[in-house]
Amino acid sequence: MNIKHLLVGLALFSMSPAFAQSQPDVKELDLQTAVKYALENNESIKKASYDELGSKYQVNEVRSAGLPQVDVKGSAVRTLEKSMIALPAEFNPEGTGPLIKPMGTDNTVMAGLSVTQLLFSKSYFVGLKAVKSAEDLYRIRKEMATEDVIYNVGSAYYQVLQTEEQFNSINANLTKLTQLEKILTLQYKNDLVKKVDVNRIKVNKINLQNQKENLQAAYVQQLNVLKFFMGMPLEEEITLTGSAEDKLLDTHPTMAGLTEAATERAQFKVLNKMKELKALEIENIRAGYYPSLAAFGNYNYQSQYDGRMIGNSDAMWFPNSQVGLQLNIPIFDGLRKKSQVQQREIELKKMDLDIQQYNKSTQVELSNALSQLGNSQNNITSQEKNVELAQEVYNTTNQLYKEALAPLSDLLNAETALREAQTNLNNERLKYQLAQLNYMKARGELESITK
Repeated sequence: MNIKHLLVGLALFSMSPAFAQSQPDVKELDLQTAVKYALENNESIKKASYDELGSKYQVNEVRSAGLPQVDVKGSAVRTLEKSMIALPAEFNPEGTGPLIKPMGTDNTVMAGLSVTQLLFSKSYFVGLKAVKSAEDLYRIRKEMATEDVIYNVGSAYYQVLQTEEQFNSINANLTKLTQLEKILTLQYKNDLVKKVDVNRIKVNKINLQNQKENLQAAYVQQLNVLKFFMGMPLEEEITLTGSAEDKLLDTHPTMAGLTEAATERAQFKVLNKMKELKALEIENIRAGYYPSLAAFGNYNYQSQYDGRMIGNSDAMWFPNSQVGLQLNIPIFDGLRKKSQVQQREIELKKMDLDIQQYNKSTQVELSNALSQLGNSQNNITSQEKNVELAQEVYNTTNQLYKEALAPLSDLLNAETALREAQTNLNNERLKYQLAQLNYMKARGELESITK
């Protein structure tokens, strides 16, 4: 037996006779519980949280440039070969030409303290605004990741529920076929029906069992997808307590307040914050035209001497110190900053187009979700009536077959029609649930699921 068959077999065993049964160690989840678990354990949200935390440290990093910068410096240099200098002939006591003397000493040792303080820099203040906006951007991106996780968990959750419903429907039809097979087998032994009738029932039963196995494999895969979006270990045993007929919307869906709804979505906030950052980037480049001013101070001890470098008693130390201001005035950079600004302005225009496209996309999403909601509601009503009719036809045909007033083919056709009607109803319910999620996503209301 291979791993796939073993997994399917275990899942079938755990779900028999229906999905609703749970073991003592199985965790029961409704949609709200599943979403809350995902918000605490999903890897994408954790990464977004780390990005948000990292942005706080970025603010501290940029702010540090405006604080005093203090350094302790030291150096020790041993001159292996000195430079030579030619002095005029009058300095030569022998008077035979220029005096050639080595420059400097064998050793130069220095230790000191250096302090600098930025007094004015427009780029610094613009940079502070930029990192604070970036901090907001990461916070909003976490909200966006949260919306995506809620939507994915909700979608996967209802797909699993719909599969459970379909599984129960197939189980019910299998029970009917099994009972019919027993009856026909007895009738065949008493020469009341032909063997071909028994075989036709067996063929239908085998086909239905194959559908059940395929559906079971799909169920295991869908459950794994749900666990993945939740950030839950795959070996965790869970069962869903929700219903395929859950109502997520408290109010009647409408297009009213579309503009306000669009601005509440995290995606819109991200686009606007990115536009704000791009504008600050332009401002920072233009700040390069402004002068900058810094104060500095140094206090050093220095010694220059010949002989041994370490342990030389003749070495003498002399202090020196300086304080001052450093002014930097940019004059001409070959139009580099102008070109940079022009590039960013083009990118800013592209962001305006992104926001326009987002507004149109949101309108399309909301309109399509409303259309799907209305269509699914109508289809669910129609399919519920269709299932009732198909059930009535099957019951009547089954009774006629028992009374030998209808052929077996009519009964099998009625069973097939009933199964198709139940599958169609199941699919429409799933479409309705997804349409509710799409509507809530378009209006930025997905987080209401957690409340």
